[in-house]
Amino acid sequence: MKMLLHTCCAPCSIYPVRMLREQNFQVMGFFYGSNIHPYRECLKRRQTLSDYAASIDLKLIISNAYDLEHFLRNVVYREKNRCLFCYQERLRAAALMAKSGRFDTFSTTLLYSRFQKHDTIRSIGHAIGEEVGIPFFYQDFRTGWKEGVDTSKQLGMYRQQYCGCIFSEKERYFRNQESTDA
Repeated sequence: MKMLLHTCCAPCSIYPVRMLREQNFQVMGFFYGSNIHPYRECLKRRQTLSDYAASIDLKLIISNAYDLEHFLRNVVYREKNRCLFCYQERLRAAALMAKSGRFDTFSTTLLYSRFQKHDTIRSIGHAIGEEVGIPFFYQDFRTGWKEGVDTSKQLGMYRQQYCGCIFSEKERYFRNQESTDA
């Protein structure tokens, strides 16, 4: 089966790509980074992913679209629920690309992260898959978290410190401060 795998970054792709290949999926990566801020962060993640994909012979589709304004317009005044919009945007882009590329299914490396909302991702993925007409493949890749982290460090990969949006970057700096201010 041919799978298009939305890949948020190189470190998060290590374990899912390996597992999917072991399950005999023909995996192709898809990078869509309009949610990643600032732009230089997006470029850093994209380059790290491109380098890693080349090293493991993973074909990669890279969306060069960077619509910061669209992202911000859709999350302003809904900052606490921004992840819903972000998941929908990225999974819809992946589903549409998978459909046009005649893939059998699509999925996402977001399912590797211990910090993402798996039930929400699964629900959105299935709904978008039905709407677009291509099945969403769900697998909980969190069991490989340590392996992916260790491998990415051994390879000297750039490892980002926040999910991607400007709001998550702020949270990484203020999380500790808020707990000490209380």
